[in-house]
Amino acid sequence: MGYKVAIVGATGNVGREMLDILAERGFPADEVVALASRRSVGTEVSFGDKTLKIKALENYDFADTDICLMSAGGDVSREWSPKIGRQGCVVIDNSSAFRYDSDVPLIVPEVNADAVKGFTKKNIIANPNCSTAQLVVALKPLHDLATIKRVVVATYQSVSGAGKDAMDELFSQTRAVFVSDPVEAKKFPKRIAFNVIPQIDVFMEDGYTKEEWKVMVETKKILDPKIKLTCTAVRVPVFISHSEAVNVEFEKPITVEEATEALRAAPGVLVVDKREPGGYITPYEAAGEDATYVSRIREDATVENGLSFWCVSDNLRKGAALNAVQIAEVLVNRKLLLPKSQKAA
Repeated sequence: MGYKVAIVGATGNVGREMLDILAERGFPADEVVALASRRSVGTEVSFGDKTLKIKALENYDFADTDICLMSAGGDVSREWSPKIGRQGCVVIDNSSAFRYDSDVPLIVPEVNADAVKGFTKKNIIANPNCSTAQLVVALKPLHDLATIKRVVVATYQSVSGAGKDAMDELFSQTRAVFVSDPVEAKKFPKRIAFNVIPQIDVFMEDGYTKEEWKVMVETKKILDPKIKLTCTAVRVPVFISHSEAVNVEFEKPITVEEATEALRAAPGVLVVDKREPGGYITPYEAAGEDATYVSRIREDATVENGLSFWCVSDNLRKGAALNAVQIAEVLVNRKLLLPKSQKAA
């Protein structure tokens, strides 16, 4: 007997990606239900070779549902995730609503799968920020090898991280530039076409943005609270995939060769690092792929035990949908969750 899975926010970028990945990976689901707000009821979405009709979240009873993949934003999650969890359905939440709750595990399966056991406190598991997910996948094997002291990261984040409207804005602004129409900025604070914007999310009192704060706090929770980390988050005119320039200072000596070997052996990582023109991965090439790609691994001679590298991943997949499905797979494979239909039988 398989699981019953609900996707909340099934009409959005990440929700559709979740449906695709569940089908691609052959997740053991007997039934998949697509949910969204009332205004989307009746809209059709694809799931493998099937078509699902959207049902209203407000009218849905989760009593016989095993897993809910939640991708409808923080406000919806704050209202609904605790209610769904109380009905015995495990929520895997893609928003930031519960990431910083000590009773909610924040999980990247390649990094801290063992922590998933804590889900029973609230029946909620949090997915990290998309930038954090790829960063910790790359940092974990290096931390195991030489213990990370400090990380300096600059992110180059695609517009899909801000949703479909943001992707539409990049497209319409780019077209406007070519045909000499006025360029309108609605979703972003400044023009994004042929430009970069050093702000993602709102500013905080200390001058960091909320996005930068998320990367700092989440990396500590997932990987190690002792790591010092500073981040600059930048929006770039790319549709899909986030890139990161990462500088790491270690407690122990580590060579480029040792780091490369550890990264090659790490789950979820693909090293593409030829020291020649084009011998690295760009966001365009990472789109649609599951891996976190690492390139340009090199020594930083300005500090003791320092390395720099380039990291790229599809933010809709590893940064969101794939990570959520992988968490669900951990629950199933470790037998931490049995289907309600099996219990009833």
